[in-house]
Amino acid sequence: MGIDIGIELLTLIMFGSLLALLMAGLPLAFVTGGLACVFLFILGDARTLNIVPSRIFPLMTNYQLSAIPLFIFMAAMLERAGIINDMFDVIYKVLGGVKGGLASATIIASTVLAAMVGVIGAAVVTMGIIALPAMLKRGYDPKIAMGSIMAGGTLGILIPPSILAIIYAVVAEQSVGELFIGAVIPGLMLSGLYILYVTVRSYINPDLGPPIPVEERISNREKVALIGKMSAPIVLIAVVLGVIFTGVATPVEAAGIGTFGAFIVAAIHRKLDWPTIREACTTTLKASAMVIWIMFGATIFVGLYVFEGGQEFVQDALAATGLGPWGILILMQVLLVILGMFLDWVGILLLCVPIFVPVIKALGAQAFGLETGDDLVLWFGVLYLVNMQMSFLSPPFGYALFYLRGVAPDEIPMTDIFKSALPFLALQVVGLLLCMFFPQIITWLPNIIYG
Repeated sequence: MGIDIGIELLTLIMFGSLLALLMAGLPLAFVTGGLACVFLFILGDARTLNIVPSRIFPLMTNYQLSAIPLFIFMAAMLERAGIINDMFDVIYKVLGGVKGGLASATIIASTVLAAMVGVIGAAVVTMGIIALPAMLKRGYDPKIAMGSIMAGGTLGILIPPSILAIIYAVVAEQSVGELFIGAVIPGLMLSGLYILYVTVRSYINPDLGPPIPVEERISNREKVALIGKMSAPIVLIAVVLGVIFTGVATPVEAAGIGTFGAFIVAAIHRKLDWPTIREACTTTLKASAMVIWIMFGATIFVGLYVFEGGQEFVQDALAATGLGPWGILILMQVLLVILGMFLDWVGILLLCVPIFVPVIKALGAQAFGLETGDDLVLWFGVLYLVNMQMSFLSPPFGYALFYLRGVAPDEIPMTDIFKSALPFLALQVVGLLLCMFFPQIITWLPNIIYG
């Protein structure tokens, strides 16, 4: 039999070595999986290593997860077909005459983009390449310009079909469709808050976001014609989300429909050729493989921790803090944001959710003024997604900040990118608090649809 270590010391050793190796710059998937195998062997014997296949196999055979490569592929096809450029162009021409209109256009385009692309990096980088030069050229304040790109780009986590929501639902064992629908109103609410902020600031001080010159504006008739040009991708999004919301198809089937639709849209835009398909396939393969490997590694790591009694240890530790249910919830969210500064989103999800969800369930729905346990899990799920969205913007290691750094002009210092994220981070905190204290924002729509 292996060595017997107390759970307190084990927690310290496991998570300490995890942090040390991540700081050394090793990839998360192999750190978690490798450490888990080492600890399995130290704590048990050769037989204990059987935990590895038994944790991985349910993931490999999980039907819900097949939506991930499909949604990534749909997004990659639409991006290769040049639809995202067209879309920004349309929204930008329609809104260009308003003060701060380009920043609002960026946020609206990002919101629509989030409904096509479940992956964050893609949205921030794409909008950074298209929208940032357009705004700077028209004399926009760089901070407003960059902030609206990053804030808009992170909406992809919330607005369905979000890859993170699919993985969350699989790990927390709840319905993907419900989580998607629960995230719609919070997602649109945040998008609205960003637009409101940008518009108000631009009206108070027009130098921050000047309207585009009169000669570049277009007539209403041209605006209608332009919107017609965008009809194909928008119909596609409406169909994909529509079949999920009406319950006609599961998210996986909807992803299949979306992938098929992406081929048609690319064909309409005369971009359907082998190079396009090949590039979209490569993108999909890279992104999906990354997500799945991290899931394999982290699920073994957490599986071992729970197997050794980590779940009870965390529950007792949280109970011992003497905080009420709300205190524990806030403590969890603070932890998520701190982790968000160092780890990537798949890693945080797989390390925290299997430990947090049972704790929240144990506190009970009544503790938070909710009616049923289902409402509770759904509410916590969406709060978790909003938290992850904040972690993308939080300095010093928010991913969105670095995605933007990669495409922003060199003369903009990193400190400006940090500063530009802060007001939008504050708006996300407001959104999070609203979702916490008014759970109906999250539960109202799913309850109507699923009764």
